[in-house]
Amino acid sequence: MEERNSNKHEDSEKYSKSGWEKRKYFYRQMLISSGGWTCYFIMGMTFGASTVFIPQIRQEANSDDAVSESMASWIPAITVYSGLPWVFILPVTMKHIGRKYTYTFVFISNLISFVLFYFSASILHIVISLVINGINTGSHFTVSVMIITEYTSPKHRGFFLTIKSATIFWGIFMANAIGTFFHWRNIGLAGILISIYGMLVAYILPESPFWLATKQRFEKCSSTHRWLRGEEKQSEADLENLILFHKNLSVKESSKNRDLNGIVNKYYNVMTSKKFYKPLLLCLLIQSLYVLSGKIVFSVYALDIISKITAGYKMSPYTAMLILDGVTVLCMYIGCFFVKLLSRRTLLIGASLVGIAFLFMISLYAFLIKLSLLEENNYVAIFLLVGYSIGISCGPVILTQTISGELVSIESRGLSSCCIDLCLKILLGTVIKISPYMFKSWGAHGAFFFYGVCTSIFLFLIFLYLPETKDKSLQEIAEWMEGSKRPVLHEEVKFLPVGHEGRERKVEPTISHSI
Repeated sequence: MEERNSNKHEDSEKYSKSGWEKRKYFYRQMLISSGGWTCYFIMGMTFGASTVFIPQIRQEANSDDAVSESMASWIPAITVYSGLPWVFILPVTMKHIGRKYTYTFVFISNLISFVLFYFSASILHIVISLVINGINTGSHFTVSVMIITEYTSPKHRGFFLTIKSATIFWGIFMANAIGTFFHWRNIGLAGILISIYGMLVAYILPESPFWLATKQRFEKCSSTHRWLRGEEKQSEADLENLILFHKNLSVKESSKNRDLNGIVNKYYNVMTSKKFYKPLLLCLLIQSLYVLSGKIVFSVYALDIISKITAGYKMSPYTAMLILDGVTVLCMYIGCFFVKLLSRRTLLIGASLVGIAFLFMISLYAFLIKLSLLEENNYVAIFLLVGYSIGISCGPVILTQTISGELVSIESRGLSSCCIDLCLKILLGTVIKISPYMFKSWGAHGAFFFYGVCTSIFLFLIFLYLPETKDKSLQEIAEWMEGSKRPVLHEEVKFLPVGHEGRERKVEPTISHSI
């Protein structure tokens, strides 16, 4: 009897330990991912801040000239445009000094930016703080997405990336809420506290297994990979493929010419290869869909846009703004649930169709009001905006960076990320800058119709060309992009570095099949 009870106790303890082991690696990945989420949260706070601090500054000065109309359109765009140089700089630092130290630098800059924002005494000080904050804006794809995609397992990667996308609108909601009920300086105080949390994550953050593999530091790569994902069969297989890939890549690189002509040829060959430009073009399609859906524009200029399509005497634009922000955040988390159930492609296309339908309905509603064929009604307007927010939030908002992070070229992640982020920043900054003039010249109905048409065009192209990436490793997606129909024979690797048990694993030549 005692022996039987002892066996039961051992089995129970073994089961409990096994359950904890699985959860432990999930929590580690979640902690690391929270650093990427924090970058997006801060970016959202920066966008949302201009929505509330501009009216407050004008009210305090008792004059609209305190922040001119031109400056009001430049302020949110400055945050995006000031990130352009860092789109080039951060990939270089990530390549040479690694993910950990680059990420740390970003959060030091965030802390400096929010300290300056909190103590600013003029609009010039605010603009300078936003310029510094452009480092964070420049990092949102080159650093944040790269960290989440490289540090997490394929099983959890999609969930963590969709959570990241949701946090940008959490940041917008928080900034709008603080600016609605408190003085705008408190946004800076919240930013300081969040930046300190980001620096704590940076202290814990190990170096990326992918980066270590590119530097041929396979022992350290293996230990970090196992610390993050454990030693389960699938995890060890992914580690083996990672090491095999970079072993083969180093053999190819060592045989190439290292003079200037060789370097130029190398970049030319990379940029003209299908495995580089194919994912790049697909990423640009998805990014364009997101930006031209108008969701970020409507969040930045929420008060002005809501005032144009609602009867302000019945409902405060601030109340309507917070309602829409709350709906956006809620729907993004609902979308995160659907990500676990549906394929990326199905959810993106289906949710985008809903958003596009409501864009055209809002355009029609505003046009009928202009013709005096329909009476203005707050509740109808809010209903249409909520429907639009549901569609866009469950689709493009949460999936754009997720799919882009998975598609980006595995062999030239720095260069690919740089190109994607550069195009995104130029497009986003330009759309944010011209949107006030678009609403003024074309009217609300014309602007919403423009966004509906643009989104429809890009969604059609996505329907034709976008592949499914759910539950596929980065290596598998890269092989699909290359389009090779024949199996790729890898060179023999002498060993896979030891695990916790101290064993050394022999690896035979491996054949990996394209998808």
